[in-house]
Amino acid sequence: MSVVLPTSAERLYRSFLDAREHAAFTGAPATITARAGGKFSAFDGHVTGKLIELEAHERIAMSWRTKDFPEDAPDSRVEVLFHPATGGTRVTIAHEGLPAGSEERFIKGWRRFYLDPMKAYFRAQNQPEPESVPKRSSAPKQAAAKSAKRK
Repeated sequence: MSVVLPTSAERLYRSFLDAREHAAFTGAPATITARAGGKFSAFDGHVTGKLIELEAHERIAMSWRTKDFPEDAPDSRVEVLFHPATGGTRVTIAHEGLPAGSEERFIKGWRRFYLDPMKAYFRAQNQPEPESVPKRSSAPKQAAAKSAKRK
């Protein structure tokens, strides 16, 4: 699954690996040791794993599991890819090795808990600051009132 987000690949890559910003775009606590072999958790420990491979601004590969996985199930594998696209960066998430029968639920989960919130977060981050609206002068109204009094 993928989506184009209105920001650079560099920013998205850094944001995924920074616990504070990861928590900001998902809305849930995260911890991340941002290096190959580093551990991470997201959604207050519901998701855990290890960063396997990092290619700066291009790719993050990780082992990944949730508390919903059966105890004897191996970790799944997630790859997050970042490619320049018109309007920003295309983020593609490939998730394999899920417990049998759970694929559809995780597709919906990636959209609901990552892609849609990231879209909203990075759109808001890229909004220009509102320009201050100049105050309307009351001079024309005052001139019209003076003119009306003279008549």
